[in-house]
Amino acid sequence: MHENGNGGGRQAESEAAGKDVDQPGFLALERELTVLLRRARGNQAEMAREVHPDLESSAYGLLVRLGECGGQRATELAAYIGVGKATMSRQLRALEELRLIAREPDPADGRAWLVDLTPEGRDRVRRVREARRARYAGRLADWDPREVSELARLLHELNRGMAR
Repeated sequence: MHENGNGGGRQAESEAAGKDVDQPGFLALERELTVLLRRARGNQAEMAREVHPDLESSAYGLLVRLGECGGQRATELAAYIGVGKATMSRQLRALEELRLIAREPDPADGRAWLVDLTPEGRDRVRRVREARRARYAGRLADWDPREVSELARLLHELNRGMAR
């Protein structure tokens, strides 16, 4: 999630870390994460185009979230992705126009709406994700399966730590 906008949390983190940031491990981490994130952005754009040629790459993560979690309110999606309501509304409108998502009344609150993948959207996202996992399997074929699991575990821990 994103900071509250005042930057105070990051300043405190920087001061607390102090001299530790120049350790070789943190330098290597920064370098490798920079490469990973650059490649991830490129892959996300490619996967978005595979779902639909007109899909914005930033909306791909939204579709994945809906595929994994099912129907959600726009406010929940905005909080998860870390964008404002206006940005979320624009992205959802574009996804509706592409017929990848649909809105339906929230059974728990008739005033609210849930957003979910359409059957076509679900099928397209599923196919792209399966192809991506097959690419990972091919590129990491010489890895021990335990190493793949350990990498997934460490990335999960990193993501958890970064969300604080």
